[in-house]
Amino acid sequence: MLSAAAALPVGQPRVLVTGFDPFGGQPLNPSWLAVQALQGRELHGHRIVAAQLPTEFGRALQVLQELLGQHRPALVVCTGQAGGRSAISLERIAINVNDARIPDNAGAQPVDTPVVAGGPAAYFTGLPIKAMLAAMLAGGIRADVSQTAGTFVCNHVFYGLMHTLAQPQWAGTRGGLVHVPWLPQQGAPSMTLEQLVQGLELAIGCALRTRADVRLQAGALD
Repeated sequence: MLSAAAALPVGQPRVLVTGFDPFGGQPLNPSWLAVQALQGRELHGHRIVAAQLPTEFGRALQVLQELLGQHRPALVVCTGQAGGRSAISLERIAINVNDARIPDNAGAQPVDTPVVAGGPAAYFTGLPIKAMLAAMLAGGIRADVSQTAGTFVCNHVFYGLMHTLAQPQWAGTRGGLVHVPWLPQQGAPSMTLEQLVQGLELAIGCALRTRADVRLQAGALD
């Protein structure tokens, strides 16, 4: 896990951006490489703190909770790899279920278990995803709004994050999940690391300056 809080100005508002370590036999994870490249950048008076989460049910949320407590960010953007997608995907909804098609990096493979026992069925993102979509498209970056974050560790983290931010002590802190495609060396479809970094920077910058989302068609038929 990477965190550089000691190098940041005391009291400067922070954006926590996370990526995952490699999983499923892949030698790398583009979500972490893109997030790592954003470490320390300043956007609209906020400093980006990059951190890596383990691709493990349970443990990923423990690490995220530690990071939230350490940095008290104003904005949280978790990212993950979605092989097979051709664009940066802004996730709309997190669901309260773990249903792993493959084992996580600790060998766990939960089936039909809740992320949070007794929690709501789902949470909508706290990010202005339509405005973020427009910002990336205007910047020449392929992007879309996704209606499913899957049921693996990405959704697990997304739901756990939104459940935490729904608590009164986190009022004012917004967050959500973004999926990124493979890098070219992983297969096709793909986007370059430069495109991923540029897209995430555009999206985060938009989220920081946008409190109320825009009305923009980005639905799906299936």
